Amino acid sequence: MSIFFQIAGYKRFGPRQGSCIFRIALATALFVTAAVGQNTPRAEFAPVVDDPALPRVLIIGDSISIGYTLPLRAALDGIANVHRPPTNCAHTWKGLESIDQWLGDGKWDLIHFNWGLHDLKYVDEEGKLALPPKGKQVSTVGEYAANLEKLLQRLNQTGATLIWRPTTPVPEGAQGRVPADLAKYNAAARKVIQRHGIEVDDMNLFIRDHNVPHVRPDNVHFSKDSSALLAANTAQLIRRKLKSN
Repeated sequence: MSIFFQIAGYKRFGPRQGSCIFRIALATALFVTAAVGQNTPRAEFAPVVDDPALPRVLIIGDSISIGYTLPLRAALDGIANVHRPPTNCAHTWKGLESIDQWLGDGKWDLIHFNWGLHDLKYVDEEGKLALPPKGKQVSTVGEYAANLEKLLQRLNQTGATLIWRPTTPVPEGAQGRVPADLAKYNAAARKVIQRHGIEVDDMNLFIRDHNVPHVRPDNVHFSKDSSALLAANTAQLIRRKLKSN
């Protein structure tokens, strides 16, 4: 394409104007390419075509779960159809707004879920990460527990096997989050989970025992290799639960 524009421009308008036309055309092509790239859905969010012979699994969670979605699908290939909402499921408020849409009309055999990392974060009036005094938590511990109870009531209506994943570690220096809050929110969630007798995927225990590193020491996210380790461990639990059903 670049050769075509260059030759056409030079022949019709001469070197100077032809060069200008070529640069404009190239810039336009790059802009269009970038725009198309922005509209390309993430592989994690791509629709899954079900194998009707396999059980259906739904993963609900934040960016940590987005990170382990693809390796989890690979680990459960031929064992389950692994879906997730095409979004970061963020905090429990978003869950309450969107849970019916995420569940859809189909039957789910197993739902692996988590909220918390976005509930305990602090944001300013513009919604940007900011610690106190400028920042305020998205959900108090009480609000988080109450929202989780409502979400569990809805999830229980599906008849699916439920697995809860605790909120993963918050390192020192993580933007907009306080490490000491993690234990409070996970403890509050665990009380709700225990009342409903739900299986726990204790990912934090696995992270600690296997020294699974974050992408950076001050970041809540995990590297690609770390996410693969988390997926492999969770896949074992999901396989076991599916076999017992």
